[in-house]
Amino acid sequence: MKTLFVLLLSLFSMNFALAQTECSKFYPFSEGVTSQITTYDKKGKTAAVVNYTVINVNNNGNAEVASVNSTIKDDKGALIAETTYDIICRDNMVSIDFKSMMNPQIFEQFGEMKYDISGTNIDLPNDLSVGQSLPDADMQMKIDMGGINMNMNVAMKDRKVIGKENVTTPAGTFDCFVISYTSEMKMGMNRRGTATQWIAEGVGMVKQEDYNNSGKVLSSSLLTAFSR
Repeated sequence: MKTLFVLLLSLFSMNFALAQTECSKFYPFSEGVTSQITTYDKKGKTAAVVNYTVINVNNNGNAEVASVNSTIKDDKGALIAETTYDIICRDNMVSIDFKSMMNPQIFEQFGEMKYDISGTNIDLPNDLSVGQSLPDADMQMKIDMGGINMNMNVAMKDRKVIGKENVTTPAGTFDCFVISYTSEMKMGMNRRGTATQWIAEGVGMVKQEDYNNSGKVLSSSLLTAFSR
């Protein structure tokens, strides 16, 4: 259970990295665009590899919607989970489906348990600037543990653009906006942590670090492949 709590603190680390379009400055609306995010545990060992592909793009009223397929594999290449979620671009803002918040390590902890996820999408405006505050986001989970129900709420709060930095990954070198936020988890008890994301124009997220309340790294994520 202690390991589960640690993993839950980093639920929001998997906002993926893909390509720019006219609608979105940071995220993809082009079919066939792919990226790969590798996540690492606190010791720097590979925990999971997530591959993303834009499988469909369509117009829905005044919004453009990209459907993204993600396959999540463990460090040995075994499939952990596969899911599809949407990214919506409207009014100079990208809204990322709350299901994308799911850190891939958490699937290993739940195993065959049934769970239901709902929440508030992650919003990212095209016109980011240093010092800017961003909207909060949250996710609620209801987990069926064999007749025992457990409710969990995880929130991203105090999201702020705190700077700009160059970041080098196996996929290349990127000029990034740096976004920090506080993560809060409620599941019988309250836990807090912090995280930092590096977001590049035309690519999306290229790096993330999740920290505990003492500032120690719990997990990290890195863009390890990218293709238009």
